[in-house]
Amino acid sequence: MDNRAEVREFLMTRRARVSPEAAGLPAGANRRVEGLRRSEVAALAGVSVEYYAKLERGAIAGASAAVLDALADALQLDDAERAHLLDLARAADGIPTSGRARRRGSGRSAPLRPSLQWALSSITDGVAFIRDPRQNLLATNALGRAFYSPVIGDGGRTPNLARFQFLDPAARDFYPEWDLFAHMCVGVMRAEAGRDPHDTALQELVGELSTRSEVFRRLWAEHDVRRHGAGTKRFRHPVVGELTLAYEELAVTAEPGNVLLVYTAEPGSPSAEGLALLASWAATQESERPSIPAADA
Repeated sequence: MDNRAEVREFLMTRRARVSPEAAGLPAGANRRVEGLRRSEVAALAGVSVEYYAKLERGAIAGASAAVLDALADALQLDDAERAHLLDLARAADGIPTSGRARRRGSGRSAPLRPSLQWALSSITDGVAFIRDPRQNLLATNALGRAFYSPVIGDGGRTPNLARFQFLDPAARDFYPEWDLFAHMCVGVMRAEAGRDPHDTALQELVGELSTRSEVFRRLWAEHDVRRHGAGTKRFRHPVVGELTLAYEELAVTAEPGNVLLVYTAEPGSPSAEGLALLASWAATQESERPSIPAADA
């Protein structure tokens, strides 16, 4: 991904989103641009029009923290967008983000450490899984395998949450609020692309989804970013029906870029009963699975 193009498109889409009224400026007549003019952003940020025009052309390398902060204020960026702007500037300066090594190879993740799988398996009342920056579902606990059975399917290549979201018709049943999930998925991926523009596997995934999904292509062009963090989501599981789950995202510090996500239900709620039923169903499925006989000595 061309960092200069990323910077240019991000700043242009953010500028178009801020109205003069929202910035405390007179709207005037005969405006030919949507949102703010470059000169207005420059004035709000306290820089020259020429310098802001240079930044918006993508030449953000060398911009000071004070300038980036002023620019974020002028464009009324939220926390996720501010972080994204800083990530784009770091990438332009050749500074790796969050201690991550640049990814230029196949993007295959290292084998899961046994201790990390043990930690996942110790979580029994909630859905727990490891996700990498490319939306690959790397590992789950037992309840997670049952919960994400529509995503995991019959095996084969590593399950990918973005491919499921945009390419699998079953996603519209699994996610009752499909449009919201689509925006979230693309926003998280866009933020990851800003953090590591050298991740060729992520670039290839974006190219694949852009080719195969008109919705993904449109959302990607909007340049919206978001942090996952914490919140509540609704699901419709094929076995237990509607579930409303709270989620928490935790960084796996030993593997920068990977995150541990845990979905839980409010104690005593119908969703908690649904998770318990799903856990019971999963245990039954596991017990009915034929065992593999040991080879003769």
